[in-house]
Parts: sequence; C-alpha cells; structure tokens
Amino acid sequence: MKLKHLLPIVIYSLAALTAAVQAAPLKLHAILTDNMILQRDKPIKIWGWADAGDKISVSFGKEKAIATAAGDAGLWEVTFPAREASINPIEVTASTGDEKIQLENILIGDVWVAHGQSNMAWPLGKTLNADMETQQANLPLLRHFRIKSNEQSTLQTDIRAEAVINGGWEVSTPKTSKGFSAIGYVFGSRLQRATGVPIGIISNARGGASLESMVPGYKFSEHPLAAAYKKSVDNKVANFDARAKALENWERSVQRAERRKVAKDKWPTKPVGSENLSSWNIPGKSPSDAASIYNGMFGSFKGLNIKGVIFHQGYNNAIWNNCRPKRYRVLMKLMVEGWREEFDAPELPVAVIGFCAGSDPQNEENFEAMARGGGSYIRESQRLGLADVGISEKLAFIPAYDVQVPGLHPGKKREHGFRAARWALKTVYGQKVSWETASLTSSEAKSDEMILTFDKSVYADDMSPIPRGFSIAGEDGKFYRAYARYAAKKGQRNWGAARHYNTKTIYLWSPLVEKPVAARYGWATSPAGNLKVSGKPSSPLHSFRTDRWDWPESEDPEVLAAPEKYARENTNQAKSRLETRQTEEAKRAIEILERLKTLGRGEVK
Repeated sequence: MKLKHLLPIVIYSLAALTAAVQAAPLKLHAILTDNMILQRDKPIKIWGWADAGDKISVSFGKEKAIATAAGDAGLWEVTFPAREASINPIEVTASTGDEKIQLENILIGDVWVAHGQSNMAWPLGKTLNADMETQQANLPLLRHFRIKSNEQSTLQTDIRAEAVINGGWEVSTPKTSKGFSAIGYVFGSRLQRATGVPIGIISNARGGASLESMVPGYKFSEHPLAAAYKKSVDNKVANFDARAKALENWERSVQRAERRKVAKDKWPTKPVGSENLSSWNIPGKSPSDAASIYNGMFGSFKGLNIKGVIFHQGYNNAIWNNCRPKRYRVLMKLMVEGWREEFDAPELPVAVIGFCAGSDPQNEENFEAMARGGGSYIRESQRLGLADVGISEKLAFIPAYDVQVPGLHPGKKREHGFRAARWALKTVYGQKVSWETASLTSSEAKSDEMILTFDKSVYADDMSPIPRGFSIAGEDGKFYRAYARYAAKKGQRNWGAARHYNTKTIYLWSPLVEKPVAARYGWATSPAGNLKVSGKPSSPLHSFRTDRWDWPESEDPEVLAAPEKYARENTNQAKSRLETRQTEEAKRAIEILERLKTLGRGEVK
C-alpha cells in the first residue's frame, strides 16, 4: 500500500486513540452510592459527569429521565419529584452507550450533617459506653457517610475518592457503627427509633479545623471583620513560595534529627519540589484558613438536599493566640446563613453543640485559678452568633460544658448526641419530648449582693438548694467565687431541697466584693456550674456574664489575637485571686473559732 493511502488511516487511528484516551467515563457524584438516604419531601437530584454531548439515561425506581452531559467537564443532572419517606429499597441506574452504573438499597428519609472538628468526627468505638451502643446498632434504617480530610483552596464540585471512607454510605450494624461519628450515631439512632423514618448522617468533620475554614467563601465580604481577615489570607496566598516553605520544613526536620542524634543515613531527604508540604503549610488550603473545609467537605455536595446540621467545634478557636470571640461571633452567623443559602433551605435547622470541656475541672478549691483563658468567650460567641441569625426554634445552642472528662478528646460523647436528638425531636419533628432553655431576664446590684432573675426555674438535677458556678466582681473587674442562695417560697419553711425555693431568683455575694457590679456563671474551660433548666439533666443552663469586659483580641488579622504577655498576666492574676480568697477564708475560719471560744461553747481544737 502506498504512503498516500496509509496516511488517512494513520490519522484516523490516531484521532480515535486520542478520543478514547480523552473520553470521560460515566461517573456519579461521590455522595451518591449504594445504601444512601435521600431527603424526603424535596426534589431528588441525581448528577454526575460524562463526555460532553453524551445522552445519560437515569432511572429512579420506575421513573426515568434523560440528561445531556454539557460543558468542558461534561456535567449532567436530572431531578425527580419529591417523595415521602419510604423503607422500601429503591434502585438507581445511570447509563450511556455501553456504560452503566447501578446503585442499590436506597431509602427515602431525612439527611443530617454532623459537622465540626475532631470531637464531632470522633468514632463511636473509641468512646465511653461504646460497648452498649454498638451492640444495639443493628439499625438497617440508619446510614452513615463519612468524609475525611479534604480541605481545598477552591470550591469543589465533587469529593475526592480518597476522602470517602469505606466507599460511601454504610448501613448501621454492631460492626460498622464503631467507625461512625459518635455524636452523629447517637443523634441519628435516637431520631430513627423515635420517628421510624430512615435517617442518614453525613459526617464531614475535620480535626483541628478553625471556624474560619467552615464559612462559605463569598460570605466573608459581608462584614468588615470577616473581610479584613479574608484579605490577609489572600495576601498570604499571593506571596506564598511553596519551594521555600518545603526547604524550611526540611531544615527544621534535619535540626530535630541532629538534636536527637539520629544517624545521618536516616535523616529526611531534601525535597526536590514542595512534596513534603501538608495542607497546614499551604495558605488558603490550611484547615485554619478561610473556606477551606467548606470548599472540600461541605459545599462539595451542595446539590444534595438535607434536613439539618448538628455542629460541634471550638478548640482551635479557643487557643490563646487564636482566640478572637468578636470575629467568631460574626463568622458563626455568616456560616449558618451561608449553609441556608447554598442548600436553598431558608429555615435549615441547625444545632450548635457548645465548645466542650476538656481541661481539669473547676471546683471550689481552684475556682479562680481555672477561670481563665478564652474558652468561655468562644462559647458565648457560639450562642450569640447563632442568635444573630434570627429568632427561630430551628436554631439551638446546646451547652456541653458540664460533660467533663479531662483531655483534648473527652470520652463522653453520648450526652451531646442525646441532647441534640431531644432538641430535634421536639422542635423539628414536633414530638412530645422535653427540651428547654432559660434566659437571664434581669441582674441587679443591691447593697453587697447581685440578684439574678431567670424566665424559668434553674436548679441542680440532684435538687441541691445550693447553686454553684457563680462569680462576682466590683468595679475593679476582679472576679471571685460567689456564695449563692435561693429565697424560700412565701409561707413555706426551708426543707433543704430545691423544689422548696423560688428557683427563678438567685442571690450572690462574696466577702471580697463589697459592691458587686457584675456576675458570671460557668465561666471556665471546664466550669463548676451545676444548674439545669427545670432541673432536667439534658438541659444545662448556658454559661453567661453580665459584664462587658471583653477578651482583649486584636482586630488586626496580621497580629496575634492575644499577646503572649497577656496570657501570662491572665494566668498570674487568676492565681492571685485564688490566693486572696483562700487567705480570706482562712482568716474568717480563725475568727469563727475565736468567737466560739469566746462564747464558751465548748473547747475547740
């Protein structure tokens, strides 16, 4: 055959080969897998990618729809009418040409997102009471989808396959439940049992994440504090040298190896490019930076309809040098508003589980020394930021400070999921389940006392007549542990149980504060507060303060939130107040002993 005859054949063959190489295989969005739960009572979207121009045939049970892949990415989507909840398994198929994807065991129910940082991601199998919970986890109508670290500098349209744990949705069994988000499992299992509706939990929590990373990127322009912060991140991105950062990390590793006298042949290899950089080292992608977690772990599946969100975060934003309560409050509001806008759900239910305890517990002996740090201010900003979104029963701040186990990852998680389930069952599902909150309606300084009044009764669940966890201060701003009491109900003698008192009003005083002007409750990382709304264990009274002595954060995002010098001063002042109170109490004890002797009431040793 002559060359002129061969040439067209070669060209045709190369073109066919190129087309085959470039052909995009039929693909579904990663959130769509076997065993998934789809949101009831809302349109059902099925979407994915293929070669641009391909016709995609999609069946949803007995319903069918056709889509055409379009654009450079070959995106296609179909939408089926809303359906009621159903426990009857449905099959979904998507096909084009010789390609076909089939999904099985799909149910219609409610989809909840369990978002936050590591304490939300913490698996059920590693928590206290895991043995009992997992043995009861044979719940075929409860499903779980877990996304691991997937922070991104730009908004993603899909989830990386490597970030999807176990390939997608899992049915709850005693074995699989061990890997479920502990809080998400407890929350979802209670909802499923109480409603009989299939429940899906999407766990997209990221360990070490700051709130800044969880806010949709476009929302930062809506407030000056947020906008200034976003601008500082953008500047870091623009000036970032990945190669220089990689060498800096390598040099630091070599220095560490030298100090530890590691043999040279085991030293880290000098990077060729920037291959040793983790996301933490990359501005704009770091889990501390604007929108990075939203970009890869929440906004990446926004085509899916959801029922609501439970959120648990706070540790990273409570660290001294990162503690900016004013900015946190702004971002909390922007984050929730962004979720509602992005998922087209103006009344999306959201429950924020407060920054949990974790340090050594506060008690009467160490009270002042433990009342330091920024944790309490972050809790306050969580509550107030959520309130700034607007008054709605579908938004809730759920206190968690009383669930106390020392450590970064407290083993008690069941309480958080249980409380969130109570809130949801009452306010979202309208069931006859108790869920209460209380508010401070007035605070008054009268002589040497502070008088606090609440809109509901607040007392300990063990019916103790002694409220604990309060402090008061004078004009000098020095807070000391306060004595607290209720007043007896009119015409009734005191019996020693809270129910015999007027538990809507609390009187506070301290011999160290002659003229109090402010009060605080539960104001420590792991506070001593014992009050519950109406005495119910699942409804702690939220921490609060009546003063306006704010955390000294800098509004300049380029400097530390609180200088190291302040951290030392804050700690030293807290210890000093503790010593002052202990000295005063010892002095008063001696005075009492002397009086007893003087009054001749027997020899006192």
